[in-house]
Amino acid sequence: MITRAAVLRESPGKFEVVDIELEEPRQNELRVKLVAAGLCHSDDHLQTGDLVGDHYPIIGGHEGAGVVEAIGPHTSGWEVGDHVVFSFLPACGHCRWCAEGISNLCNVGQYTVRGSRFDDPDSFRFSLDGQPVGQIAGLGTFAERTVVSAMSAIKVPKELSLEKIVLLGCGVGTGWGSAVYSAEIMPGDVVIVMGIGGIGINAVQGAAHAGAGTVIAVDPVPFKQEKALELGATHAFSTIEEAADFGRSVTEGQGADKAIVTVGVTAGVHIAQAFDAIRKAGTVVVTGIGDMTGEGGIPINPWMLTMMQKRIQGSLFGSSNPFADIPRQIRMYQNGQLKLDELITQTYTLDDVATGYADMHAGKNIRGVIIFD
Repeated sequence: MITRAAVLRESPGKFEVVDIELEEPRQNELRVKLVAAGLCHSDDHLQTGDLVGDHYPIIGGHEGAGVVEAIGPHTSGWEVGDHVVFSFLPACGHCRWCAEGISNLCNVGQYTVRGSRFDDPDSFRFSLDGQPVGQIAGLGTFAERTVVSAMSAIKVPKELSLEKIVLLGCGVGTGWGSAVYSAEIMPGDVVIVMGIGGIGINAVQGAAHAGAGTVIAVDPVPFKQEKALELGATHAFSTIEEAADFGRSVTEGQGADKAIVTVGVTAGVHIAQAFDAIRKAGTVVVTGIGDMTGEGGIPINPWMLTMMQKRIQGSLFGSSNPFADIPRQIRMYQNGQLKLDELITQTYTLDDVATGYADMHAGKNIRGVIIFD
C-alpha cells in the first residue's frame, strides 16, 4: 500500500515528506495506523549528523502510538482495532539481557539505527522508487501507517488518549527511569537535572516520585524552568554552576547526591560539570546523546574518580523494561501520579516536522507531538 512518511535521504540532511510504499505485515508483525508521534531530539540528531544511520533513506520517528489495522499470519494475541504504544527498543523476552531483567539492552535492538527487520538486516518493510527504506528503531513513526514487529508494540487500554500516552514510548520512560532506576534516587536525596526538555522534565518527575528532598532543574530557558517547578523541581537555575553551588549550600559543602545529564546535545564537558557537582560516592547518570564518535572524551580528573569513589552511569531508555514499565506508567497516569498532558506544548501535522524541530531548538517546547488525521 501507499502511505506518507517523513524520510531522511542522508545525514546530515532534512526530513522530506513523500509518498512511500509499505509492505503487508509478515508473521509476528502488525500494520498500525498512527494516531500520534513524538518529536524526540534523537530523531533530530539524525538530521544534524550527530547520529548516523546504517542505511538511507530512513524514516524518522521512534515515539508513536496508533491502532492496529492488520495482523501478520500466525501472529497470536492481537486483534484488529487494538490500541498500541510502541517501545523504541524491542524486547524478545528470551535473550540473556531480557532474562536478566534488562530488556532495554535486548539483542534484537542491534539494528535500531539500520531500520531493517530485526531478524534480517537486508530486509526492509518500506520502499521508495524501488529502493529499500529503513525505519529508525524498526518503527518509523513519522508515517501515516507503519509495519512493526510485535516485539515493539505494547497493547494499551482503548479508553486512554493515544495523543497523550504516546509519550510513554520514549521520553517519559527514558527520563523517569533515569532518576528512579539508573540514578537509584533515595528519599531525601539532593538531585540535579541538567537540561529540561522531553527527557529532563521526566527525570524531574522521577526524582520527585523517588522521594528526593531537593530537585534542582538546570536550563537557560525561563519557560522550561517554570515547567520543571510545576512538575516536581524544588529549585531552578540557568547554569550548572549556580545549581552546583546551591547543591553544596544544602549539603554542608559536599555536593549533590545525584546528577542526571539530559542536555539535548550532550558533550563530555556537560558530564564533567555534573561530575564536579556531586559529592563523594555520588552518581552522574548520562542519558543525553551527542556526537556518536565521542570526539573530545570526558575531561574529568581520574584521581578524583578513584579517590572520591564517584560513579558515571550510562542510561538507555532510563534502564526501563518497556513491557513492564509502560503498563506501570499507564496506571500511574490513571491514578494522577504521573503527568503527561502537561508535557505536550504544541501539536503539529506530519508536514510540519521541520517547524516542530525549529520550535524545539528555539526552546519553545517541552515536547511537540505530531497528530495524524
